[in-house]
Amino acid sequence: MNKAQLPVMQMAILQALQQPVVVCGKQDEFVWANYAAETFFGVSSSVMSRQKLSDFMAFGSPILSLIETVRSRRAPMTEYRVRVGTSRMGEEKVTDVYASPIPEMDGYIALMFQERTMADKIDRQLVSRGAARSVTGLAAMLAHEIKNPLSGIRGAAQLLEQTVQADETPLARLIRDETDRIVKMLDRVEVFGDERPVEREPTNIHVVLDRVKLSASNGVAHGIAITEDYDPSLPPVYGNTDQLIQVFLNLVKNAAEALEGTAKPEIRLSTAFRPGIKIGLPGTAERISLPLEITVEDNGPGVSHDILPFLFDPFVTTKSSGSGLGLALVAKIVGDHGGVIECDSQPGKTKFRILLPVAELTNRAVSEMEMEAT
Repeated sequence: MNKAQLPVMQMAILQALQQPVVVCGKQDEFVWANYAAETFFGVSSSVMSRQKLSDFMAFGSPILSLIETVRSRRAPMTEYRVRVGTSRMGEEKVTDVYASPIPEMDGYIALMFQERTMADKIDRQLVSRGAARSVTGLAAMLAHEIKNPLSGIRGAAQLLEQTVQADETPLARLIRDETDRIVKMLDRVEVFGDERPVEREPTNIHVVLDRVKLSASNGVAHGIAITEDYDPSLPPVYGNTDQLIQVFLNLVKNAAEALEGTAKPEIRLSTAFRPGIKIGLPGTAERISLPLEITVEDNGPGVSHDILPFLFDPFVTTKSSGSGLGLALVAKIVGDHGGVIECDSQPGKTKFRILLPVAELTNRAVSEMEMEAT
């Protein structure tokens, strides 16, 4: 390759990067942006060229002061975990920002943004999974021991209900009903201590979602529009049909409850093939691919940012009458399938995103899927 071809190759490399890269001039105006930056900021490079970086940043953003520091020191710097988002961009994003001066262009700064959302959420799930197993294992053992005396209490309440005076019957019935409620809660806790391998097989995820939609439309989501956006060429997931139905029915139920009081409530189910996402298995050097993306999205009021990082922890709930075990069970089932789940939420848009492995395919089939997705 001769020197004349070098700038073309450098430009092609920058355009090929999945990380957003921009160059800002002396007045912080956009001079250049790669394709990933157009997607990140939600506008074309031609529109960006007529704007300044401050037009896309919240007032007082540390990125603006970072640029000034880099420009004055003439040295690269990094700002970690910066929240980037304005009404122009839509949802807020958490990124690491790498800023560097361009020696050949005095006052010009190159910025690269590295989104942390997916990595942070996967790390949190993988790190906490071991501790969660210990806690839930102990809870399951205690649940088993507690259910034995509860059985005796319920039997005694039934006998009392038949022998006490009429005005005391409601109290005996209350004891029985509350005992039943506690037993149901303990049944759910015991599920977390079940470490048996999940029986899995190649499963058509669209068949699962169709069953969930049919059940929800005639039950928990009656009267709510449920729309679909499926990738018809999606390969089978390696999963347990009954457990996957439980996962998505729970997510649709939560979405329906969140939509109460919302004008024109809507739940959107979508699937896609997303190559390139891999995670390491704890205790091994093996890395598995999670190319199957299934999302459940609603247009409700959203989840509080204070609760969002802990949404899948046991006993965390936004409902006054909730047990906080529903989403924890969803996360456990997804984890048992070798997948991960995350939630992004803002007013008017809450999206649960699940990534799962495919059933075993030939190398040729996987290559063809990845070619079609790119």
